[in-house]
Amino acid sequence: MSVIFFDTDCELWYTQADELGCPVIKMPYTIDGEEKFYDLGRDTDFKDFYARVRNGSMPITSALNPTQYIEIFEPYFAKGEEILYISFSSELSGTFGHLETALNELNAKYPGVKFTRFDTKSISFGGGYQVYFAIKYFQEGHTIDETVEFLKDFTQHVSVYFMVDDLMHLHRGGRLSKTSAVLGSVLGIKPILHVNDEGKLEVIDKVKGEKKALNYFMDKLENDGLDVDKYPIVILDADNEETADRLNAKISEKYPNAEIWRYPVGPVIGTHAGPGTVAVCFHSKNR
Repeated sequence: MSVIFFDTDCELWYTQADELGCPVIKMPYTIDGEEKFYDLGRDTDFKDFYARVRNGSMPITSALNPTQYIEIFEPYFAKGEEILYISFSSELSGTFGHLETALNELNAKYPGVKFTRFDTKSISFGGGYQVYFAIKYFQEGHTIDETVEFLKDFTQHVSVYFMVDDLMHLHRGGRLSKTSAVLGSVLGIKPILHVNDEGKLEVIDKVKGEKKALNYFMDKLENDGLDVDKYPIVILDADNEETADRLNAKISEKYPNAEIWRYPVGPVIGTHAGPGTVAVCFHSKNR
């Protein structure tokens, strides 16, 4: 038997997770002293979370500890199942060091069980896009090894770009240097970021105003998009539905046959990106 895991930092919607039917690792965040685990929107109050942040609350995220990873994976090790975990980028969290500690213990207790982690070198729907289509591929009857080979190619064709209102959220969370954050946080400037080939966040441009930021997304989609009428275009927002609506309208006008998925940015990613963030993810010629 084989099983595929993914984590909530991929930001698939809970109905998609139900459709795929795979075990989901819930990633933690804490706001106003209360630790929570993201549930892919099933019972999450997004408006409340972002209202708290706008009013001064400082949420934090944390790594799962080795004991938690053992509790998640041991039932599958005990059954001798081959395991594939499709994860978010190793460059964006220290949690995978704890995972390695847990795996060392599990491998000693259950020798011979095959565990593979595929690093999407992305996060949010940049990872979720890979998770969704890889699991669909696996469920067509392919093996874990074949699914990993599929991912090695597919990861090179998933682009994600996002704009934020305030880069200091990313700096406070250790995801961006102070220099990059300060340079990007100029009045009226919309920093454009993506996750690079190494799985790190990178400021790739700074444009004046929302209109130019949305046009930047459209240029990327037009110049780099591949089979956009066959693969969904994903729009995400962190309590910024009006801007996301405008991007939706632009995409619908340009690509009337495209399937557009709309989702909120979850609290874990929102802790670092901050309110106002808007992102687009699509199938592309290259990453």
